[in-house]
Amino acid sequence: MSSARPRIRRSAPSGRRARLALTGPAALLAAALTACAGDPSGSAEVGGDAKAPDTSVSVNLKGTAAAPGGPVKVMLAHGKLRTVSVTAGKDGALTGKISADGRTWTSDRVAAPGTAYTVEARDADGGSDRAAFATAEAEKVNKLSLAPGKNTTVGIAQPLSVVFDHPVKDKAAVEKALKVSTSNDTEGSWGWLQDYSGKDRVDWRPEEYWKPGTKVTLDAQLNGVDTGADGGWFVRDYSTTFTIGAAQVVKVDLDRSRLALHRDGKQVLDIPMSAGTPGGEKASWRGTAVLMSKEGTINMRSETVGLGDAYDKMVDYSMRLTWSGMYVHAAPWNAGYFGQANRSSGCVGMSDADAAALYGQVRVGDPFEMTGAQAKGTVAEGNGYGAWNLSWEDWAAKSALR
Repeated sequence: MSSARPRIRRSAPSGRRARLALTGPAALLAAALTACAGDPSGSAEVGGDAKAPDTSVSVNLKGTAAAPGGPVKVMLAHGKLRTVSVTAGKDGALTGKISADGRTWTSDRVAAPGTAYTVEARDADGGSDRAAFATAEAEKVNKLSLAPGKNTTVGIAQPLSVVFDHPVKDKAAVEKALKVSTSNDTEGSWGWLQDYSGKDRVDWRPEEYWKPGTKVTLDAQLNGVDTGADGGWFVRDYSTTFTIGAAQVVKVDLDRSRLALHRDGKQVLDIPMSAGTPGGEKASWRGTAVLMSKEGTINMRSETVGLGDAYDKMVDYSMRLTWSGMYVHAAPWNAGYFGQANRSSGCVGMSDADAAALYGQVRVGDPFEMTGAQAKGTVAEGNGYGAWNLSWEDWAAKSALR
């Protein structure tokens, strides 16, 4: 900001003229109140000026490549600030608070990289001016994907799930920026884990399944958060909102080769099925999995799950339970084993009619509780949504803020 720019003046109650000047990119320039009326006390010389208190203001961030990631501070040398605004065009404004002594305003959030800010301030005497600065561009940008999708209705076991494009070293800083709110004050916890893809991931789940009808909102205030040297900066915020649907639980009894759908505590379907062949890699998982997606008719090939050339089929009514490839689906070729024995390659198969009935009633986010000895292990928390297989204490311990 050039010192030769026009000055903004206003009349002070004492008859003096006052100006509060903010610096430009380098610093906010000092300004002084000057008297232009005679002093009746005779303390000033006739025709002289009496200097007013120094009301200069400075901003901690300067120039066109200021360091992002810290709060913006506007400081008044003397007197008291009345209002301060820091705006960033279409990116909105930074809110903040004035200190108890009125001398400093500090933003609630940090300055984001690659952003031009305008500062406007007014002191208690009405002097005002404006200035601008810009932050340096991020050398590396981190992004994320959110589940569930915005404005969806999901089952009672669906967690909030955030997967990051790049590694997150400062997990505490990221977790602090993830604000979860619910319509009924549901308590829950974030837990950090490694996604099946190998990427960093953080999920939020309640202590118990969600109550039907709960509305959930995630406000990820990440713009300006540095995730670490290998991860880079976030340069935007994210949000999603979803609603919890009916209380549905699918119970899969591996030892009895039967599946049952319960809604609001009542059984509505009882289906004979055949799960994975026990005793090896073709066995099914046990534990609680969460329905990730309803994919309809898809091509399933054994080599994609490490089982050689055992099968290559078009499969109807496919419902994904894990990233590792465990599905519930129609399997008419296995009809002789339904309700009798587990002879699949890891999935839970049933007749076309039963698969159609189940497919039509379950929704993404419904829990599938799989029990029995004929399993190869428990669903891991990163293999789909396996967080429910940890105790509440063990899950909460995965938070970076505990």
